[in-house]
Formats: sequence, structure tokens, C-alpha cells
Amino acid sequence: MMVSNKANQIGESPTFKVTAKAKAMKAEGIDVIDLSVGEPDFPTPENIKEAGIKAIRDNFTKYTPIGGIPALKKAVAGRLKEDCGLDYKPS
Repeated sequence: MMVSNKANQIGESPTFKVTAKAKAMKAEGIDVIDLSVGEPDFPTPENIKEAGIKAIRDNFTKYTPIGGIPALKKAVAGRLKEDCGLDYKPS
């Protein structure tokens, strides 16, 4: 089968590269949380499952505002301040 020149120019997927790197690091005994394929390699924690169920029950199922959810931005700013000493103002 003939493949076009354009198709031959396509390189390896960056996702596959990152996945391979994570796998190699794990083989070396390094603790890695692999999100390279957009899916965690560990079970969903119970509190996250419950939050998802609550969101569905509360009809929180649409796209969020482009600027983000104000309460979430405030919580993230607070966590960054508490954990990292960084002072961000949610806007």
C-alpha cells in the first residue's frame, strides 16, 4: 500500500512518548501519576465520586462560564496561599 508523503511526515504521538516515559520511570521505581492519556492510573477517590453524583443531582451538568466558577477560583487561590505562600486574587 502506498502512503502519501504528507502521511510519512507525521511523527510519533507526543501522548505515546509521554506514556512511554512514565512507564520507564515506573520501571525504575519512581512514583509516577500518569495522566498522559488524560485518564488517571488509579481508582477514582470516593469523595470525587460523591461530588460527581451530587453535581448531577443538582443539575450542574452544563459547561461552566468561560471565566471559570467564582467559588472554585476562590478556593484555588486560598489553597495556593495556604500550601505555597502564593497570593493570587480570583477575578
